[in-house]
Amino acid sequence: MAGLSAPDLQLCALAPLFAALRAEELSQLLDQAQSVSHPETSLLFSQGDDADHFFVVLEGRVNIFALTETGDQSIIEVFDGVSTFAEAAMFSSGKYPLNCEVVAGSRLVHVPAGPFMKRLSDNLRLGFHLLSGLSRWQMHMIHEITELKSKSPGQRLASFLLALARDAEDGVQVRLPITKAALASRIGIAPESLSRALARLKAVGVESHGREVVLTDLATLRRLVRDGDVS
Repeated sequence: MAGLSAPDLQLCALAPLFAALRAEELSQLLDQAQSVSHPETSLLFSQGDDADHFFVVLEGRVNIFALTETGDQSIIEVFDGVSTFAEAAMFSSGKYPLNCEVVAGSRLVHVPAGPFMKRLSDNLRLGFHLLSGLSRWQMHMIHEITELKSKSPGQRLASFLLALARDAEDGVQVRLPITKAALASRIGIAPESLSRALARLKAVGVESHGREVVLTDLATLRRLVRDGDVS
């Protein structure tokens, strides 16, 4: 089985879990991992399946979801590049607690649990380095949460939309990866506040059509996030 290419290992190194590892340590931990392209949207794993892999998103997106009583998806979390997911299940219960859908066009690294855990047991220092990376990420998240609480609903929503747009130009159309109810929860505002924020963002070039959103003036949107003109 071919291992990961050097460029893919360099991408993996950007994930918070691996931030404290040296290049040779990361290569050792992921020596049995594979890069897998997912051309179609499909189910990656189901709730209750054995957590025999965890994953690194290199490109694209995955949705972690639960099923409602009516069989609809309730999206709990979204992961995009470069991030890891499902490692907690591997380290704890050994079962995936939720379902995972991988979006068409995504590319993931599939990391088998057995070889990964063996590398950690053979070299305990690697485990300490993983904990160090997670600790740094926790501090980063605490900072982001503190920063988020200081921003208005309009600023929070604008930041989320700009992250979806990345380096695009004016007129870019983005699709909300989660429902508006889930989005409101993710950015820490009430659903009714999200609706009001979307209405106010029309003044800075945001046009919403369901889950499709057009951003016509990115520079003004960035100034909004920085200066806080919309409450």
